[in-house]
Amino acid sequence: MTTRTEDGSAGDVDYGAIGSGYASFRRPDARIARFIAATLGDCRTVLNVGAGAGSYETAVPAVTAVEPSESMRAQRPARLARAIDAVAEDLPFPDGAFDGAMTLFSVHQWSDAGAGLREMRRVTRGPVVLLTCDPALVRDFWLYRYAPEVLDTEARRYPPVDRLTAALGGTCTVRSVPVPLDCTDGFNEAYYGRPEMLLDPAARQACSAWSFVDDRVREHFDATLRRDLASGAWDREFGHLRGQPAYEGALVIVRATP
Repeated sequence: MTTRTEDGSAGDVDYGAIGSGYASFRRPDARIARFIAATLGDCRTVLNVGAGAGSYETAVPAVTAVEPSESMRAQRPARLARAIDAVAEDLPFPDGAFDGAMTLFSVHQWSDAGAGLREMRRVTRGPVVLLTCDPALVRDFWLYRYAPEVLDTEARRYPPVDRLTAALGGTCTVRSVPVPLDCTDGFNEAYYGRPEMLLDPAARQACSAWSFVDDRVREHFDATLRRDLASGAWDREFGHLRGQPAYEGALVIVRATP
């Protein structure tokens, strides 16, 4: 049975506690949206599981959104359809109800990722698309120098890609998703060339992995990054990223067809 918080959150994060400013920093990036749309192909009806505030739903024609957190449902813009209060592991739809399905930056938070993906496969006739991070790659990012606990947390939370593809079955492809330098979707790697952005506590709060570490980790990160930015140490080692148009890191898109 899936455990839910008072807010309704059904995974390992209570968005009632940390999700208040999420939509301000996690704004959909048009280039990633095009990547998602191309991966879904010509699907007309799409299920979005763990839909949150509705990022990337405009990338496809007709979306049915599922989101267990009351706080996140409340942040959805009025132009989007209301999200259904349900969990990935128990979707309230008949078999084959949708042309396609997607889950974006969500599967790592589910209580049972395998069960949730099997449910998505059950209700979907065509492709199931996952935007996620490869846990084998998350520690390659410069943030590991300053807050290893945060990326260790991400590496533990994100299911291995082969486990995801095994749960989905069928034919699967996995592609790296380039992150643009001015990415508007504020996950950690979105700031690969803008380290100063992560000095904003609100920007960090929009990345759920930071909620798993204590104040000591956050204070150490803030102090050491500020020191290295002021001294030029960060730029001597990583400054080339400030002008790099895109970054290929841990972000991947998985597409599974029956």
